[in-house]
Amino acid sequence: MSDQAGTPPAALPEILSLDTGDLRHALASGWRDFRACPGMGAFFALVYVLGGWLLTFAFTAQGQVWWTLPAAAGFPILGPFIACGLYEVSRRRESGEAMVLSEILGVVFRQKDRQIPSMAAVIVVFFLFWNFLSHMIFALFLGKATMTNVSSSLAVFVTPEGLAMLAFGTAVGAVFATLLYALTVVSLPMLLDDREVDFVTAMLTSVALVRENPAVMLGWGAFIAVLLFLGMLPGFLGLFIVLPVLGHATWHLYRRAVAWPE
Repeated sequence: MSDQAGTPPAALPEILSLDTGDLRHALASGWRDFRACPGMGAFFALVYVLGGWLLTFAFTAQGQVWWTLPAAAGFPILGPFIACGLYEVSRRRESGEAMVLSEILGVVFRQKDRQIPSMAAVIVVFFLFWNFLSHMIFALFLGKATMTNVSSSLAVFVTPEGLAMLAFGTAVGAVFATLLYALTVVSLPMLLDDREVDFVTAMLTSVALVRENPAVMLGWGAFIAVLLFLGMLPGFLGLFIVLPVLGHATWHLYRRAVAWPE
């Protein structure tokens, strides 16, 4: 992969039309990449799983198990960065390059001198703001509720106020997730590509792709959300499979979603 700072900016890519066949192809290709390099997938997923365990332990130790739920809901926001290594694995399989972990980590590490840190700032701000907002929503709806500990006062969530909080929080979370998904669905693999693209252009291209293919791309986003949720249920262990497959599939979807001019 080229990381030359002097490379001229790439021309804008063409946004292509997608259908469900493209999604099936991306998912099948992601599964093939995972089966071909399961160790790579497990390595990068481990970082994500350890992060989930750490969050759960931290909130449990503080007697605030409830906050594990909004934190776990927001934690997948950070997933695309761990997936950068998976994108590189898929790119190397496409080009027939050797799968050397040190070289792959080197490529990912060198992204600090490109546009990935700027994208990191955007996504981390989303994650932190979502956690702040979830606390605020809880306080607005249940701030006057009598409870000693959320974990031992679960009945409060079946009250009218509790149900309203859950409904409102879910709606707000869905809006956040949709916006961030539109900004990042192909922007991160685009930034990992050889072409020099700034992060604003990458995000605008990603949003344009969702706008041009709303049904297909929103369906893909819902599919990702369901798989991540299922993967987190058994102690985050399902993510050892879900995250690598989705990471590889995202790279292949990016390759089918945009066309670069020669």
